Amino acid sequence: MINKNGIRIIYGDNPKQMVKDLLEAIKPEEDINKNDLIGIKPNLVVAKPSSSGATTTPEIMEGLIEYLKSKGRDNIVIMEGSWVGDRTSKAFKVCGYEDLSRKYDVPLIDLQRDKYKSCEINGLEIKICDFITKIHYLINIPVLKGHCQTNITCALKNMKGCIPDSEKRKFHTMGLHKPIAYLNKLIKQSLIIVDGMNGDLNFEEGGNPVQMNRIIVGKDPVLIDAYAANLLGFNIEEVPYISMAEEIGVGTADLEEADIVELNKDIVSRKFKPSGRVKQLSRHIVEDCACSACYGSLIYALERLDEKGLLGKLKQKLYIGQGFKNKQCNEIGIGICTSGFNKYVKGCPPKARDIVEYLQKLL
Repeated sequence: MINKNGIRIIYGDNPKQMVKDLLEAIKPEEDINKNDLIGIKPNLVVAKPSSSGATTTPEIMEGLIEYLKSKGRDNIVIMEGSWVGDRTSKAFKVCGYEDLSRKYDVPLIDLQRDKYKSCEINGLEIKICDFITKIHYLINIPVLKGHCQTNITCALKNMKGCIPDSEKRKFHTMGLHKPIAYLNKLIKQSLIIVDGMNGDLNFEEGGNPVQMNRIIVGKDPVLIDAYAANLLGFNIEEVPYISMAEEIGVGTADLEEADIVELNKDIVSRKFKPSGRVKQLSRHIVEDCACSACYGSLIYALERLDEKGLLGKLKQKLYIGQGFKNKQCNEIGIGICTSGFNKYVKGCPPKARDIVEYLQKLL
């Protein structure tokens, strides 16, 4: 079991087994009665496969369902409401969830077709899909990725799929941050399983995936999003809905007090073909046997530097990978494998935020 302030991380390239290992470590079934209705909310914002960096890896869902059923918790539904520009039914098919539904006899709930009710929270009225109110145990499986309007999207923002399309439009007119925070005061998440396998650099709809090969589990969506922001290279202040949610009692963003445990270390090399943007950023890198999580953090950090207008000032190459262990060098190293360098960023793997802060001081 983990407490509200706990975060567990596992690395690898077999997401189905990874999620099972994580769940065995935290035993969520101890919080679930056998007759409880378990609602699983992936991120199927668009009808694109998970390799695009936009949607939840179906193997994670598969591992989760198999685990729950093995513990006698088999009253399960998968529910989602894709964004206004796409149909949930199409996303279920393209993303592999129709196949999962048939294989495991788990119903698919299209929240775009659901009725809804108005709820009031701190003077703000928000419409929520009816089916959400029937769930006893809500499992959120967001994708760890960037977002062009809110900088990141993870646990808190993924709840936006639980409101009708008309409300999604209204959220955008309100600037997204405040309504996202308040929505999470209304919808209580029981467990968050973050798909950090290969989220997009900047865009919710994918296209620039970065291989990170990790899954993250926790119970506090505010804490999870604070951790996610750091991984993607942002300060918490750069994602206003995190602090807003903390202020109204959704959770805590205090990473200093968090119980963060990595169950293993990343040893997986990059495999998939990088996007054009990733190739462009990788020109600043000298890599020798880099693990995917470490390399992914560096790619995210370089993107953040570019957004700040600082990447052009980076004249030195950045060295990363196990091939640089025990080597001395006057260049800039990334990660503990380059600890013999005169200048290097600590961590195994380092967070993108730590890389950004380190490089900013050098530029």
